[in-house]
Amino acid sequence: MKFSVETFRRWQNRSVTLLGMSGVGKTYLSGLLRRQDWFHYSGDYRIGTRYLDEPILDLIKSKAMEVPFLRDLLRRDWISISNRIEVDNLGPVLSFIGQLGDPDRNGLSLPEFSRRQAMYREAEIQAMRDVPEFIEKARRIYGYRHFVNDVGGSLCELDEPEVIELLARHTLILYIRVPEIDEIKLIQRAQADPKPLYFRPAFLKSAVKDYLGERGLTYVADIEPDDFTRWVFPRLFHSRVPRYEAIARPYGYTVESPEVAAVRDEQDFLELIATAIARHVEPAAAGVGDPVQ
Repeated sequence: MKFSVETFRRWQNRSVTLLGMSGVGKTYLSGLLRRQDWFHYSGDYRIGTRYLDEPILDLIKSKAMEVPFLRDLLRRDWISISNRIEVDNLGPVLSFIGQLGDPDRNGLSLPEFSRRQAMYREAEIQAMRDVPEFIEKARRIYGYRHFVNDVGGSLCELDEPEVIELLARHTLILYIRVPEIDEIKLIQRAQADPKPLYFRPAFLKSAVKDYLGERGLTYVADIEPDDFTRWVFPRLFHSRVPRYEAIARPYGYTVESPEVAAVRDEQDFLELIATAIARHVEPAAAGVGDPVQ
């Protein structure tokens, strides 16, 4: 959705998609708004509880079956296993996606890692396709006036234009950009507190080749999983920046991560968006009519 400042201020039932890398403040804003009259839709939570729930449980059960004591309990239905996924704790999803590398260090082979990556991509696409339905359900069932879509950092990697167009029709897309001076801090924060990551196949192939060459290794099985994850994240970050901007330019608005850090309540958030709209360079925004309520 595109707005003038005036039409945005008159928008009665707001729906906003927050776009950007993990660590830029998407979940911070969503948690703040959730305490007011906003429904918080977490893409990764939806992925873990709906679209990857069964594969995650199957993986956990397969590991449990390797332990004789647990195998007997499972086969007799004396125990059950369930996910404890929370909006602020995506551990089961992270564990399922896994890491590439040495199997003796819980690493995955390239074919298995790529298989799970493909499943994660499809799950994220499906979770984003659910957004219009949840906007309606949030209002009809739960009585929320407003809706915030907290998407995963990999939305820009999906190469699925239909998903972006869907979000642009139903929400205002707000891209949170990281100033160059703050990039190192964000990368360090993400490395210290990793989130599930999706890699485009071409990017992953190139990154693995470069990593093996830099480390003097021959096989993926020689990769130290944590080291590869730390090494690849800065490359992933910089590869995503132009992809985010390619979404934000035609479909949304851009703010800086320090501006987000200064938001303390709903009114600050709304003023931040109004400011982003006002400084948007596309003249077409000034002629947009009122959105559908």
